[in-house]
Amino acid sequence: MQHVTSRQNPRLREAAALIASSRERRKTGKCVLEGEHVVSAYLLRHGNAETLIVAEDALATPAVRDVAERHSQRTLVVPAALFAATASVPASVGVLAVVATPRPPQLRFADFCLLVDDVQDPGNIGSMLRSAAAAGVAQVLLSKHCAFAWSPKVLRAGQGAHFCVDIHEDVDLPAWAAGYRASGADVVATVAAGGTSVFAAPLGNRVALAIGNEGGGLSDALAAEATQRVTIPMHAGVESLNAAAATAVCLFECVRQRSAAKPHR
Repeated sequence: MQHVTSRQNPRLREAAALIASSRERRKTGKCVLEGEHVVSAYLLRHGNAETLIVAEDALATPAVRDVAERHSQRTLVVPAALFAATASVPASVGVLAVVATPRPPQLRFADFCLLVDDVQDPGNIGSMLRSAAAAGVAQVLLSKHCAFAWSPKVLRAGQGAHFCVDIHEDVDLPAWAAGYRASGADVVATVAAGGTSVFAAPLGNRVALAIGNEGGGLSDALAAEATQRVTIPMHAGVESLNAAAATAVCLFECVRQRSAAKPHR
């Protein structure tokens, strides 16, 4: 492990630039992970980080020390004040990792997919990814105007979910949905009102669930490719759930139906 006290260290400067600039993250194909849980999730699935940055005080935490020691050749140990000046989180978080943004495999028609249409709130995107990973979704497809999946806020909200699903960004969702439907699968549009209750709709087969933003919902072009439309029934006087909460409800109704459809031994 290398002990560093100057913020002019090139690897520290690189981390700070990646945290501060979406343009830099997109240009370099790199991102910064913050926190031992997210860093460990990446290392488990993808191997080494390019750089680990660890606050000196955090080495007293067994999990952080274990990560630092196992990757000592790539680890910078810095004072708490320098860690805080570099990161977008408090020094108590303890560890950052600069990593190459994972590249998903070629886009295909998986059995269980989530389509996210122009959701711009990073916290919602991260929560949706977390629900998708927990539900066993194979692919998450994001339209061009969604929040960048590999921004610090989305990564924090995702809590490691990024490394459990294939994430495809800047996707032409209506075109992809048309092909998915033509393959014999269902494209399910979520709508605030007027759809079949999500608890009554058939969702147990190959399915792509489409979620739109809270202001405008799904685009007309994507909604036109749906094989069915579903609505979450709610108590009188409540208009809607936020996008992340609606995603969780609908995904786990898919899970319930898909589990019931599998033969029991």
